[in-house]
Amino acid sequence: MKGVIKGVLAEELENSLRMKREYEEALRKLPKGCIALRKIKGHSYYYLVKRLGKKVKYIYKGKMPSEEIEKYREAKVLRAKYRKLLSQVKKQIRFLRSSLRGKEAV
Repeated sequence: MKGVIKGVLAEELENSLRMKREYEEALRKLPKGCIALRKIKGHSYYYLVKRLGKKVKYIYKGKMPSEEIEKYREAKVLRAKYRKLLSQVKKQIRFLRSSLRGKEAV
């Protein structure tokens, strides 16, 4: 009976590792950086804010179409969602690995 529980935990670990790969892949597919709006002398200009190494770079984009701005805003929301899910699944993987590491048959 105890071997059944260990099998279920192993299956759940495989599932969690698959989900981790999928979340990481989804994060890679999202556009890098986010859009920042700056008002200069009454005019609105957009900048793409990216991290390059340890530095934060502001790349001038000028006046952007609203579709592209919306794309970056959606990416920001999705990035936060995937990072949270990735954090949760990493904790789950850590727990499952420690549970499966036990010496007695579970």
